[in-house]
Formats: sequence, C-alpha cells, structure tokens
Amino acid sequence: MGETINTSQQFPHFEKPTVQFNENGWGPCELPETFRDMPYQPFSKSDRLGKICDWTSSSNNDKKYQNKYASTFGTGSQYAYYHEEDETTFHLVDTARVQKPPHQRGRFRSNLRNNRSARGRNQRGGLNSGMTTLGGKNVKARDPRRGMGKKFGSRGVPPKIRESSVAVRSDWTSIEEMDFPRLTKLSLPNIKEGEDIITCGTLEYYDKTYDRINVKNEKALQKIDRIVHTVTTTDDPVIRRLSKTVGNVFATDAILATIMCSTRSNYSWDIVIEKFGDKIFMDKRDNTEFDLLTVNETSVEPPTDDDSSPNSPRNLAIEATFINHNFSQQVLKTGDKEAKFKFQEPNPFITEDEDVEVASVGYRYKKWNLGSDIVLVARCEHDGVLQSPNGDPQFLSIKALNEWDSKLANGVEWRQKLDTQRGAVLANELRNNACKLAKWTVQAVLAGSDQLKLGYVSRSNPRDPSRHVILGTQQFKPHEFATQINLSMDNAWGVLRCIIDIVMKQKDGKYLIMKDPNKPMIRLYDIPDNTFDSDDSDDGEGDDGEAFQPVYTYGNNKRI
Repeated sequence: MGETINTSQQFPHFEKPTVQFNENGWGPCELPETFRDMPYQPFSKSDRLGKICDWTSSSNNDKKYQNKYASTFGTGSQYAYYHEEDETTFHLVDTARVQKPPHQRGRFRSNLRNNRSARGRNQRGGLNSGMTTLGGKNVKARDPRRGMGKKFGSRGVPPKIRESSVAVRSDWTSIEEMDFPRLTKLSLPNIKEGEDIITCGTLEYYDKTYDRINVKNEKALQKIDRIVHTVTTTDDPVIRRLSKTVGNVFATDAILATIMCSTRSNYSWDIVIEKFGDKIFMDKRDNTEFDLLTVNETSVEPPTDDDSSPNSPRNLAIEATFINHNFSQQVLKTGDKEAKFKFQEPNPFITEDEDVEVASVGYRYKKWNLGSDIVLVARCEHDGVLQSPNGDPQFLSIKALNEWDSKLANGVEWRQKLDTQRGAVLANELRNNACKLAKWTVQAVLAGSDQLKLGYVSRSNPRDPSRHVILGTQQFKPHEFATQINLSMDNAWGVLRCIIDIVMKQKDGKYLIMKDPNKPMIRLYDIPDNTFDSDDSDDGEGDDGEAFQPVYTYGNNKRI
C-alpha cells in the first residue's frame, strides 16, 4: 500500500520547445545555422511566391487581379528542380495539358447551346440555318493577314530585301559608313536664318475658299497642265553664276532635306557630290526617281513590290507626286493674271522663245554660314503667297498628303475621322510617312516660308488611282510643326555638316552618298569621274553649254 512509483522510468521526459517571440512582426526572429548564407530559389517556375498564409476563402478571391501573387521570377531553366543524389529515382513529370473530349469542353457546350438557340430562332424566323453571317466574329476569318504568325513563326513576316537606288560597281571605293544611331546624336546649334542673295520667279495668291473644304463639302482634284522644273544644282545657271563669288558648298533644298532627314528614311536614295578645290557641288542623278514622293515608307507594313498593281511603291510614288503638283496649283487663284507676286528676277529656267505655262513657283537663293569657313548656298522654293491682314505677303509651302486604300495601308479612314479626329489622321500620317513630312518641313524652314499648307487628298474610289477628291486642308508654322514632329534642326544641320567635313578631307573628284537599302546607315563612295556621264548631254543646253535637267509635266500629258 505504501509502495512508491518511479514516474521517470514509466513516462517519457518532455522537453519544452523554444518558441521565439517576434515583437515587430510574425515569423522566426533568427535563421537556423543550417540555412544561413544559403541562397533561395523556387524549385519550380510554377511556384506561387508572395504570400505565406491566406486567410481568405475561395469565395473572396479578387477576380480583377487574379495573378496578384504570381511568381515574379523568370521562366528559365535555372529554377528547374534537379535531383542530384540518386539519378535512378529521378523521373520527369508530364505537365502537358490533357486534351478533353469535345463533350467535356465548356466552350463546346456553350456553342452547342448557342447553336440550338440560333437554330430555333432561324426556324421560327424562316431563315436558312446554313447561312453564314458576314459580320462580327467572321471578320477575322476574312482577314488575309490572319495566320501570318503561324506561317512564319513567332518572329512574324520576314523583312523585305530592297534594292539599292544605284548598283554599286566594283571600281567604287568605300570611304565611310555612317550608321543612324551615330547620326542622330550629332548637333550643330546656333545656325542663323539664311540670307537672301537672289530671288526669282512669280507666285500666285492662295484661294482661301479651300480652307472651308471638309468631308461633306469635298472638291474634285483637277488636272492642271503646267510645267514643273526639277533642275539639279550644277545645271542651275544662277548657282553657276553665284559659285564664282559666293559660297563653297552648293545644293538645292530637296537635296539638303534628303540629307538632313536621312535618319528617318527606309528606302534607298543617292546623291552625287563633286569636289573642286575647296568647293562642293551636290547633285541628283539624271532620269532618276529622286523627285518622286514616297508613300507609307515608314509604315510597319509598307506597300508590296508588285509593279502590276497600282498600289506598288513606284506607282504610289507617281500618284502622290501627281497629286502634290496638281493640288499645289489648284488651290491658287490661277484665273487672275494681274494678281501675282513677282520677285526681283524672272524664272531662270524659262527662255524667251518658250510659250508654255509654268507652275507658280518662287526661288530664293540663300546662304548660310556653317562655321569653319563653310558657306552653304542653296536654291529654295515657295509654292504660293497669301496676303496678311496688314498687307504684308506671307509665303507658303503647299503640299498634299494622299490616301490610297486605308484597309490595305492599315490606316485611319479619312472620310470618317478627318472632320472629327483630325489629330488622329495626322498622327497616323506621321507614323507612316515620317520621312516625307520631315523633308517637307525642312524645305519650308530653309525657304523661310511663313506657313506650311497640307492638303488631304483621297481617291474617289480606292481601286481607281486616277480620280481624286480634296477632303480638307490644314496649316502650320514650319518651326512649330518641326517641334511637333520631334524634328531637330540642330541635328539636321549636324548631319549635313558631318558629311561636308568628310568630303572636304578627300581629294578632288566625284563621290556618291547612298542610303543602304536594307540597313540604317549611309555609305560614301569614291567613284570614277566619268561615272553617270550621259551621252545626250547636248540637248537643251543652258549657260556655259550645260544641259538642263528634264522637266516634269503634270496633267493629261504627264511624263515621269
């Protein structure tokens, strides 16, 4: 009865565990030595990191942010789990998605219900249940671009291989390669406005009634038979005369704009440069497409290279140039022969015995001091003139944007958006024609135009490239528009000065600068002196026995 029991022998001893108390939060306060200095990685890319405990029920899940706790780690193989100790026990788990039979798929059941209900409605409404509606979801099925990603893989459509504007010959020597990233960083600030040397030509006044044109009040584009001279630098008698006394670099505004805006160009172009002593002459080649306006050059999906199609790049360029010249003459008061603005000298490209109607154009021969004893002389152009309220003339640069087929061009339909969302239309044009609009702006700035008039011209029928209508006009101040399109004149002058400096260091001779057709870079070649010499140089000679550049005639007898 008085026997005692030894509890230590019958019952196991209980040791109290050490519980850490975290006053500033929850969780352990100290890291065990086993896990100290050990980097943590999730065992699988499917691990969901970001929460430790979830006190919310499944009914309170945030449907708006379902992936709020998704892993922020990458999906590379560095987070895969590898069993290193016993390779014989390692096996891969098949994570492939099990394909459910059609009767278990939710979408099939919902489509089945929809089809049953639609079949019932069709039977009640007397419609043929086999008819396919041409709206809504079927639009994607009719899209010709659908499936291009599967055809060419995840990288999309392969880039086009464009041809260069001139074939590079074996006897040409490559001197310099200038890539666009380097050119965009150049800057030549504090270039003052050009100084007028000589002004020539006659301008007609702008018809303000065209400012009231809109989509509901459109106006047909007329074909105007007028001659447009496209004379290159060395064929210009005025530049030839000025080169003896003024300047050491000579060009036209079109050539300068092409060089200054080269970083925005995608298509290939070329300019011939001749160096005589300390003088440089920049020319375009004879009988080339240099004066044609590009269409959708900077678009994500540029026009296809099918010469038989009216929407090929060359046919669109001819159409755009035709529209631009006709529009620039139609918006002027052509009937009033007395109301014209005349510059100091007549048009230098019209001889006295010629009885032809020439387009309204005014030439300014200007000079700029680019520093380091470089004086640039260039011929710039105005297209029209407008009388301001105080009586002073305002000189205009008149250009036309053209719409060919908004569906093929993946653009905005002008007839629906132009009156209500003109900003969206212009933004789309700036995206698809960045180079062309930048060159127009540079030409207006170089000429000193007070306004840049833009016309919106569209095809009457998207399939007919011969008939067009004017849907509206818009005007800008060139310097303000340059800021709006992110065009830096300091950079433009810097690119030009860079090329001039490179050529100035070379020996006397002939050079060619060309935009690479498939790479964002400019190449400078040293070419033989007799390259591009034409055999028919004695047709229509001007001063000093040199031939004028062929003229472009737009209208019923257009020749390009």
